[in-house]
Amino acid sequence: MAKGTNYRVTFRRRREGRTDYRLRKKLIISGSLRIVVRKSIKHINLQLVDSKFEGDSVLAHAGTIELKKFGWKGGTGNLPAAYLAGFLMGKRAVAMGKTSAIADFNSYNITDSNRLYAALKGAIDAGLSIPHDKGVIPDEERVSGAHIASYADTMQKTDPAKYAAYFSQYIAAGIVPEKLVEHYEETKKRIEKEVK
Repeated sequence: MAKGTNYRVTFRRRREGRTDYRLRKKLIISGSLRIVVRKSIKHINLQLVDSKFEGDSVLAHAGTIELKKFGWKGGTGNLPAAYLAGFLMGKRAVAMGKTSAIADFNSYNITDSNRLYAALKGAIDAGLSIPHDKGVIPDEERVSGAHIASYADTMQKTDPAKYAAYFSQYIAAGIVPEKLVEHYEETKKRIEKEVK
């Protein structure tokens, strides 16, 4: 342990790499709401957070696990689920009268058109104004799951055994993987109808 009058122990969250205090100070000074997007292997969670000096308060929340309430039977860790979770959170925020926010992806290494940006696109399409670069947002075809449906169709024609193994959870849930886009559209309409 270092000793002396000039030695200063850094905050634990700073040492763990969990909090960037300079960024946090800028967020508090800006007074803007922020959309916090966090991911795991199976889920995406979004929160609309109001940053204050005393602490943060969550104004709206949505996660991919909640999509089951709206009829979603697909996976919860893919692009369509991320978009729908963002859309759900955006609808809840707009219903509260919130219209703008900034994105907070923490310290994730982010590539273009990934799940985090799909969730951000969902919030934007729900009516929130979020500053972003249009080049990083995934296109509507990927967000709707057309790439998954196309892959499933190709796999079913070339290797039915691999298709049955790879898409077993979709089949067990009662979804035809080739019709994932239609299922996505139904779930999106249900969210629009129920969240006002």
